[in-house]
Amino acid sequence: MPYPAQIDLETLIETARRMIEEHGFDKLSLRMIAQELGVKAPSLYRHVENKAALLAAVNQVTRTELFAVMHRAMEADIPLEERLLAIANAYRAYAHANPATYELAFSTSIPELQTGETEAQNLEAVLRIQALFVEWIGSEAESLAALRGALALMHGWVRLEMAEQLRRGGDLNAQYEVAFRRYLRGWQASER
Repeated sequence: MPYPAQIDLETLIETARRMIEEHGFDKLSLRMIAQELGVKAPSLYRHVENKAALLAAVNQVTRTELFAVMHRAMEADIPLEERLLAIANAYRAYAHANPATYELAFSTSIPELQTGETEAQNLEAVLRIQALFVEWIGSEAESLAALRGALALMHGWVRLEMAEQLRRGGDLNAQYEVAFRRYLRGWQASER
């Protein structure tokens, strides 16, 4: 007769996320997680095949949460430029609140750590934000390039901040806003 599960997959993922933030993903082991949960390490294999599968699940939750935060920001009843800036600020705030899991989800090229999300899930999440860029620049044909550029600016800025590479002084919050607004306005200017 099988033993009843003492934990569920959601608890396992949330514990792993917390421990990644505390210790880093490279130091995380299934044994550490099991000890934290008060179970034996082999019992974790009921929920995940191995550490890589657990990290891929963590990445999927991280990406889902980040898109949810960005989508909440885009729902605000404010002018379009302010909504786009709110999305950029939400992205940055999420990354800073979850630096280790953000880095794991968005800075790894290891195939085993990629999410198991379907193309449709990814596409739906991106299309909602891309629609705002269509509205902003007035061109569906170039909206994907505008979105990709915005994501590159947001991700690059966050990564430079996390690596403490933006050390020349000044208010980074204000500079981020200026950079993002200039980026947005550049797209509008190019359409005129």
